Amino acid sequence: MKLFKAAVFSIALAMSGAAYASNPMVGGAPMYASKNIVENAVNSKDHTTLVAAVKAADLVKTLEGPGPFTVFAPTNKAFDKLPKGTVETLLKPENKDQLTKILTAHVVAGKVTAEDLVRKIKKNGGKYNMNTVSGDALTAELKGKRVYIIDESGGAAQVTVPDVEQSNGVIHVVNAVLLPK
Repeated sequence: MKLFKAAVFSIALAMSGAAYASNPMVGGAPMYASKNIVENAVNSKDHTTLVAAVKAADLVKTLEGPGPFTVFAPTNKAFDKLPKGTVETLLKPENKDQLTKILTAHVVAGKVTAEDLVRKIKKNGGKYNMNTVSGDALTAELKGKRVYIIDESGGAAQVTVPDVEQSNGVIHVVNAVLLPK
């Protein structure tokens, strides 16, 4: 059991690049564990599209709430991978329901750290299934030392910055937008 715990910690450490450094930098800004998800996200230059989408979907108050939440936060580059015009279309008021569904498909109730993900993946034979607040499913998988989050459509997002601690949960930065079916 000690060997297993050491392996899990080693993988989580390798994922983070540091031993859970306090106030990690995301998008050129420090992320403070004393601030909530929205308070930190608005400072990240890598998450301006996500912040605009959260505002357009009226999810600010929810993500400022007590949680805890686990958010798989796509970067601007992740949104740029979507077909041209997709983001602009989703940000229109008439598409608020669809935008809300997509955004809440990135949020899991409760706090799930990188160590939790790795442990649960290994415990469950290589995959860990999670339900999102939208009612959709995500699956976490380990590929080498990297954690990937797979959406219902089979799309995969790599966790590029794990364990960004928040006062109301944790953010894991991902490199792709997760899409519900």
